[in-house]
Amino acid sequence: MSKQTVLGRVTQLAKANINALLDQAEDPQKMLDQLIRDYANNIADAEEAVAATIGNLRLMEQDHQEDVEAAKEWGGKALAASRKADGLRSGGQTAEADRFDNLAKVALGRQLQSEKEA
Repeated sequence: MSKQTVLGRVTQLAKANINALLDQAEDPQKMLDQLIRDYANNIADAEEAVAATIGNLRLMEQDHQEDVEAAKEWGGKALAASRKADGLRSGGQTAEADRFDNLAKVALGRQLQSEKEA
């Protein structure tokens, strides 16, 4: 009987453990088939998650675009109200000009809100 090296003994034990696991398996082919089915199911789940994420991303992009457009629209309304107020004020109609200034402030507030949401 010859002496075994430590590495030789570890290798022999690993082979024995692998053989024991294979012996315990009722049918290695069935185990491999089940493993493949499990991986296929995991891949299908991952594909569904990716599809859902892409859908959510598209919705977020659409919401962002709507908010950008709303901010631009409110900015235009604020500018128009401010110009109208300036015109009224130069014509001596300060009360009306103040109303349009208030409208411009409201429009600016909504513009800022839309920009914040975007």
